Amino acid sequence: MRSPYKIIIGLLLTVVLAFTAQQTLAQSQSTIMAQNSGQNSSILFENVRIFNGQSEQLSAPSNVLVIDNKIQEINTNRINPPSGANLTRINGNGRILMPGLIDNHVHLIFTSSTLPELLSPNVTEETIFARAEVQAEEMLLRGFTTVRDLGGPVFPLKRKIDQGQVPGPRIYPSGAMISQTSGHGDFRTLNERSRRFGGTISRGEEMGATFIADGRDDVLTATRENLRQGASQIKVMAGGGVSSIYDPIDVTQYTLDEMKAAVEAAADWGTYVTVHAYTPRAVRRAIEAGVKCIEHGQLLDEDTMKILAEKDIWLSAQVFEERETPGFTEEQKAKRTLVVQGVTNAFNWAKKYNIKLAWGTDYLFVPERNQRQNQDIVNLTEWFTPFEALKLITHDNAQLLKLSGERNPYKEGALGVIEKDAYADLILVDGNPLEDLSIMGDYANKFRVIVKDGKIYKNTLS
Repeated sequence: MRSPYKIIIGLLLTVVLAFTAQQTLAQSQSTIMAQNSGQNSSILFENVRIFNGQSEQLSAPSNVLVIDNKIQEINTNRINPPSGANLTRINGNGRILMPGLIDNHVHLIFTSSTLPELLSPNVTEETIFARAEVQAEEMLLRGFTTVRDLGGPVFPLKRKIDQGQVPGPRIYPSGAMISQTSGHGDFRTLNERSRRFGGTISRGEEMGATFIADGRDDVLTATRENLRQGASQIKVMAGGGVSSIYDPIDVTQYTLDEMKAAVEAAADWGTYVTVHAYTPRAVRRAIEAGVKCIEHGQLLDEDTMKILAEKDIWLSAQVFEERETPGFTEEQKAKRTLVVQGVTNAFNWAKKYNIKLAWGTDYLFVPERNQRQNQDIVNLTEWFTPFEALKLITHDNAQLLKLSGERNPYKEGALGVIEKDAYADLILVDGNPLEDLSIMGDYANKFRVIVKDGKIYKNTLS
């Protein structure tokens, strides 16, 4: 006769297994629904002039057929959509169709709240992520269909966007920024001790914003942990910063061996390291370690710029400008002024030596500033023609994203271009931004249709 305990245990196991199977089935069904929500749907853009992301010349009046999430056909002749498709026709009336915009340096979590809010022990993760979801949708409605997130606990938001639960851009996530003690990612107050000397884990580490990692072993662990979470590239702090309080702008961060540890661990996963760095010393050490991209670089000298060109290192630059940030100390303001003064040299030398150049905004801790994201594009006219600027924020930015290799979360199609089999990330624009780049700043009125991944998120022509 079976023991009553065995019977009870058996019943419990049956219930647990059944519940687990039910949950697995529900999750699978949810994923399938998200993936298939746009199946058998199509969009036909008629009578549009195409800026394809690469050519300075607009196309002749053309038609573009989107099926599911890819561009199926581009033709100057009539296109017959497949029968039975859930078709949306959009008559462009000669308007310009261009690729979705790409911002290669964002912090979706950090740009959605102020620094005091993020560091407060009273703020909940639910509040932080709810704010980020709002900002993600607004970013998409400004025409940004893809972003590279260079630091922050953005993985849950990325998953929700990819599954169709919330609207937002495609995200190339880095995960927690990797910083040495006293580095640009160390936001502890002076009375917070290092955990190596009796302290506790910092608030930034608790929320997954940063890893304070010292020594080769810690750097390896931090890099691998980000990769385990799904990072498409790794962000390391190689020098002093503006928004951090206790590291001067001129300091070099991480020894060569520590930096190499991050590069080697990323390379083992088929991807790359990008570093926050302004100065020649910090950038040259990062290059020696095998880093493939430099974020910022506004304080570089001409000789170091030549090295970037010679070694095919990417420079991801921003149009920094003087502004007020609530809570900034006088030291932080002075650091910003120094960086702003170097913006013109960075862009001019990048053009002069044909450096692989990418563009991003890098907004932090001032949510209302996000509305100026498109204005940073307009500000590029100081150094670039409208065509050069538009190519930079579409095709060129997309080339940097390809460095993620096998860790590229969207490697099944091209981004930043309009061509057959590319992802259907598209903007239908009033006016010609190739002649007047200020159109990009008036996104609310000039962006008439916004499509991401074959789904319409804005259509004022219907």
